[in-house]
Amino acid sequence: MTSLNDFLFGIYPYICLTVFLLGSLIRFDRDQYTWKSDSSQLLRAGQLRWGSNLFHVGVLFLFFGHTFGMLTPHFIYEPFIGAGAKQVVAMTSGGLFGLLGFIGVSILLHRRLSDPRIRVNSKTSDIVLLWLLWLQLALGLATIPLSAQHLDGSMMMKLAGWAQSIVTFQAGAPELLAEAGWVFKAHMFLGMSIFLIFPFTRLVHVWSGFGSVAYLVRPYQIVRSRRLGVPAPKSHGNR
Repeated sequence: MTSLNDFLFGIYPYICLTVFLLGSLIRFDRDQYTWKSDSSQLLRAGQLRWGSNLFHVGVLFLFFGHTFGMLTPHFIYEPFIGAGAKQVVAMTSGGLFGLLGFIGVSILLHRRLSDPRIRVNSKTSDIVLLWLLWLQLALGLATIPLSAQHLDGSMMMKLAGWAQSIVTFQAGAPELLAEAGWVFKAHMFLGMSIFLIFPFTRLVHVWSGFGSVAYLVRPYQIVRSRRLGVPAPKSHGNR
């Protein structure tokens, strides 16, 4: 069991991150035509609007919440909020947005499986991905009652310590999770596995979403007409 724990939480994270980064780069370089979300809105838009909005709102909050919550060193927020209080905030906000995401992905999964036209136009990876996301959100919600049994923040500190040890290449990361419950471990394992399959699914369009933020800071484009005889715009400044 110790060897399995060392592999799953000491080696497997680096396998997933390597495939995630290199796979995304290779797919962008070789298969840019497939770099899209493959929306099925034209086939049926009704449930998609509710399901997609709820799912994206929930998952985006959870993604950034997990990223900053687990990777921010304890000494940075310790003067403002204790570990126990931070855990309660994480449980409350994570539970709310996790429920929104779970409802959203349930709608999307039902829509994709119940509509014959959408089902026949779906790839196997589309359905597998939705099931994995559904299970991941369900496991995340299942961790809340377990976290409520120890509100001192000790388990949250171990989970954050593991994540920070992984990204900083420190030894001893698997030992931090040796006493974690199976629900926590399953949630973390499935989360890493989603990063593993990321480059081979429609999830790659997430990169484009983050890339679009660059439009907020890029300089304005000046568009000039190419028609001959059109005078340049005159300045109307104060005389």
